[in-house]
Amino acid sequence: MSFLPSLSSEATLLDVFKKFPATTLPLLEYHEILMRGPSPLEVAEREMIAAYVSGLNACQYCHGVHAATASHFGVPEGLLKRLLENPVEAPIDARMRPLLAFVKKLTLTPSRMGQEDAAQVFAAGWDEQALHDAISVCALFNFMNRLVEGMGIKTSPSYFKIAGERLSSDGYLGLSKLLNH
Repeated sequence: MSFLPSLSSEATLLDVFKKFPATTLPLLEYHEILMRGPSPLEVAEREMIAAYVSGLNACQYCHGVHAATASHFGVPEGLLKRLLENPVEAPIDARMRPLLAFVKKLTLTPSRMGQEDAAQVFAAGWDEQALHDAISVCALFNFMNRLVEGMGIKTSPSYFKIAGERLSSDGYLGLSKLLNH
């Protein structure tokens, strides 16, 4: 149920975006560049980071939407659940492990980040751009989780599929087309 009295109890993030368009378009543009633009991280990897961070934050809405989106880009269904339950035994590419450990630590204990955390990412073969992009996705979804939870936005799992299909086919800027309707 939304905490904003002017929105319905079934409001989604899209409804919040429609209500506050001045801040929405720049935010969607940033999402599009970060999540779909050129990067050493594949789109699937960025969506996996978004869903993972959201899962760490227990943001059901963002985790569900981005897990569904990640699956459209090839992340196996159920992988994120396994990753959240037991990251050591989750069947992920060894190269992703230090990157996911980095974003987990940045999400849960940001003041404890150190040079050794970045060194582990570099040792796995990632470059500075990849680390920047992973940090940026982590930061963006910590922000989005707070926005969603702070507004009281909740939804049913059936919405995750719809939103995941929309984000995978139209990207984040595709949402801007829905703002006037």
